Amino acid sequence: MQASQVVGVHGIWQSKTSRRQLTDDWGKALRRGIKQFTDRGDHAPTLQMPHWTSLLAKGTDRLGPEDDLFGESAPMTSEEEEFIADSLREMVRPEDLAFAAEQPLATLGPPKLWSPRLTRMVMAYDRRFPGGGGQAFVRRVREVHYYLTKPTLAAQVRALIRDDFTPATAVVIGHSLGSVIAYDLFRREEVGTGRTPGSAVRTFVTCGSPLGVPTVRRLMGITDGEHLRLPDHIEWVNVYDPDDFITGGAGLSEVAPTLTDAAVDNGLGDPHSAVRYLRTEPVAHAVVGGRG
Repeated sequence: MQASQVVGVHGIWQSKTSRRQLTDDWGKALRRGIKQFTDRGDHAPTLQMPHWTSLLAKGTDRLGPEDDLFGESAPMTSEEEEFIADSLREMVRPEDLAFAAEQPLATLGPPKLWSPRLTRMVMAYDRRFPGGGGQAFVRRVREVHYYLTKPTLAAQVRALIRDDFTPATAVVIGHSLGSVIAYDLFRREEVGTGRTPGSAVRTFVTCGSPLGVPTVRRLMGITDGEHLRLPDHIEWVNVYDPDDFITGGAGLSEVAPTLTDAAVDNGLGDPHSAVRYLRTEPVAHAVVGGRG
């Protein structure tokens, strides 16, 4: 059997790396998982890694290593803060909100630049995902908001990624914000149909996806109660770690009933790590197997 041709869509925090480095890192992780969990140890996928953050770094909305738009010291607009606070409100548990409400603001960890409302929301989320999960969630959701509120730039990102699809592309893997961008490509029918690049795609894999956050879906124009869907011929496998702060520790089956959720344990340190996801058993089987 011929090795799968895979397109990987990375998250935004890759300004300091390169296409070559991403291809090497993702490729090693995929091969490790395939060797460990399948009988296809000789199956070396052909990996295309469009380095779309390099496009942002060259444009007027520059996002180079020295221009961190999402760090703790980077100010938020009122619209952005409202989006972040609403995202957290829909992800935190009532008991954690009650706990945070009782804490003096002076004892809370998040930056003083943040409003008391946002600070307490982050504190509540930290209680569920200790070790800075709340602040990490804020950073990642700010990235998603940035992409979804700059339509011209987002279209350029999608176009750059589309260029890496070939008639033989069989699998698409999206990590973090990359899962939002990849789903956006399918939803807009820019890939994955008989008339577009990627007509042979049979499997879509999302890892550490924020598509479970209701405010993210609304900003994409997906109404509450509307299910996430792919073309019928594409199998969707969503991989998540219950300790991953960006997913809220949950899968996507409630909002995308036709997909397959797969929980994994990425270990301590960084459960949201792309390479940790890529070397897991569900990803390995999705790459070498799938339908079709």
